[in-house]
Amino acid sequence: MAGHAVTWLDVFTAVPLAGNALCVVHGADDIDDATMLAIARETRLSETTFVQTATTREADYRNRIFTLQGELAFAGHPSLGTAVAVAHARGATTAGYVQETASGLQPVEVTLDGTRAHASMRQNASRFGAEHDRATVMAAAGLSADDAHPTWTPQVVSTGVPHLMAPVRDEDALRRAAVDPALLPTLVREAGVVCLYLAAVDPQTGEARARSFFMGDVGPLEDPATGSAAGPLVAYLAERAGLEQLVVRQGDELGRPSMLQARVHPDGVIVEGDVVLVAEGRTFG
Repeated sequence: MAGHAVTWLDVFTAVPLAGNALCVVHGADDIDDATMLAIARETRLSETTFVQTATTREADYRNRIFTLQGELAFAGHPSLGTAVAVAHARGATTAGYVQETASGLQPVEVTLDGTRAHASMRQNASRFGAEHDRATVMAAAGLSADDAHPTWTPQVVSTGVPHLMAPVRDEDALRRAAVDPALLPTLVREAGVVCLYLAAVDPQTGEARARSFFMGDVGPLEDPATGSAAGPLVAYLAERAGLEQLVVRQGDELGRPSMLQARVHPDGVIVEGDVVLVAEGRTFG
């Protein structure tokens, strides 16, 4: 494996060292899957991406997204961050790309001003899966059935990968959430989802506070910003509450405050946010 350019970014934030961090490895056609996984484990970030030549003429590049456990078909902050890294590497200040992921093709728009950027993407069409028992879902989050939203039932929703939408009664319940390390793995596995997405939503303001829990290599982890879940959340709320635009705050509990914007689009949902370039360099092998 020859040396590769690397870009480090923070996504869904306008300031460095907040949001969700991402490492992007460019020109990765010669890197095999085992090495990609090893690099992802070296970075210790929730996701690391690898830019490769697209396998279809409809796409500008292929985006391979790896967690510490393996490859993801699709993810939010790795999609926006990778598009910004590609634009920066190509010297573009505005760009429109179509990225290829294992879940399909996603258009991404980027504006870049020095080390600051904004990116938006159209995710895949919404798919609604099974509803789940409130008490069971809340127990996995260390909460009681009374902490669940009284009328919005937990449900699996996907705009690229499936997440379990779990609305809670209020922000107090959200703050008290502490996942049960015995119950979360079972819930995630049986529901067939990537993460449990708790959200306290104010339909009057179109704002939400969210927390995202997933299984890492050593147990449950919390994500500071989850673009692939913010899309399903606005799709879920459009169906249940007629709410088609949403601003989501996430990551405060981790000291990595994040801001995500999501809205319904005729062909899916749009998720967008700010991105900051933090560092760039090169691998030695």
